[in-house]
Amino acid sequence: MPARAVKPDVLRGESLLARFRALDTFLSQHQHLWRPRPFTQLNLPWEAQHPELAQWLRQRSLQDAEDSHNQPHALPAPAPFPVLAAMSHALSAVTSLPTQAFRPALPRLQVDVPGRKWQQIDAFAQCLTFQNAPTHWLDWCAGKGHLGRRLLSSGQQLTCLEYDPALIESGHLLSQRHHLDARHVQQDVLTAEAAAQLTADMTPVALHACGDLHVRLLQLASAAGCGQLALSPCCYNRISTPSYQPLSTAARASSLLLSREDLSLPLSETVTAGSRVRRQRDESMARRLGFDLWQRQARQCDEYLSTPSLPSTWLSKPFSVYCEALAALKNLSTTGVEDWTALEKAGWQRLAQVRNLELVRGLFRRPLELWLVLDRALFLSERGYDVQLGAFCDSHLTPRNLMLLAQRCG
Repeated sequence: MPARAVKPDVLRGESLLARFRALDTFLSQHQHLWRPRPFTQLNLPWEAQHPELAQWLRQRSLQDAEDSHNQPHALPAPAPFPVLAAMSHALSAVTSLPTQAFRPALPRLQVDVPGRKWQQIDAFAQCLTFQNAPTHWLDWCAGKGHLGRRLLSSGQQLTCLEYDPALIESGHLLSQRHHLDARHVQQDVLTAEAAAQLTADMTPVALHACGDLHVRLLQLASAAGCGQLALSPCCYNRISTPSYQPLSTAARASSLLLSREDLSLPLSETVTAGSRVRRQRDESMARRLGFDLWQRQARQCDEYLSTPSLPSTWLSKPFSVYCEALAALKNLSTTGVEDWTALEKAGWQRLAQVRNLELVRGLFRRPLELWLVLDRALFLSERGYDVQLGAFCDSHLTPRNLMLLAQRCG
């Protein structure tokens, strides 16, 4: 599909299915590029087909990869990268949802909420352009209920559903402190009993509910006849089944069979980690890649070996001690004559290559996420809802910025 074929817009009505089909074709045709993981494979199958691109990426530095991570489309890489980047960019394009002036929040409501989280809540609230004013908010997987309290106004009711008793207690105390009439209910939303918590007069909202949790909301809210709901999905890989279970007719007809590992691809974009966290992440990955090179030699098996994560405190230990601990966890013995210094250096070199090779997969992060969110939108459309799909905030605030706004037709 030419890059100019899709223009940015709030997706709605027939455009939902049209975009889904275009994305489905794009992802299906190029899955040989985005399924293989550079972290677990020394050589990727597609490198033989595109040697110039592979060589160009492999010679770049770790800092080069970091600079390109959030904007892979702008990378001046050899073919077929530019064509794929243009198609990805066009197919991923959505515009911001319409907003309306939402009553200013009381300053005291922000006190207990981290700044970035509060900005996300505020942006989410401004996109709730329902035709009918809500009378009863249902904050789904509410945590402490910060979103629900931000939405609640005089004359409205608020119910917050949460599984963790500690979060329920904290949320209840916060609602009392702010003199807000909110019900904080302990509920495992994945059980059959959760259906009784939803009634047709409720307006369910969920900001970054994970995997099965937000899918459950769509199923129960539509079954209960809720007139309107809003959702920003997250963590598509947090599911109980080994592979993705499509929701809509179009997704069930797709040839794509997505594993949990596939579903983690949209989550690989990071924009919020601080420099210290990034340094720890890089050192941990470089060490694991260095260990991977050793274990392939030690086992005489050119396959990745999954290893458990060691606490970050282990990063202060010598690399040799780190690797010996991982070897012991996998019942492998070290000879004591390994060149750990060379392996540690090789781990960092490989990390730079892995990060740069991952830029190819990065072109498919947003298309796959949009495919998944469109599956949810089409599911609601099939159940009688008018659905809008767009962004509720800029990606620098959160890369999980897609939002579904659904209102029952008629």
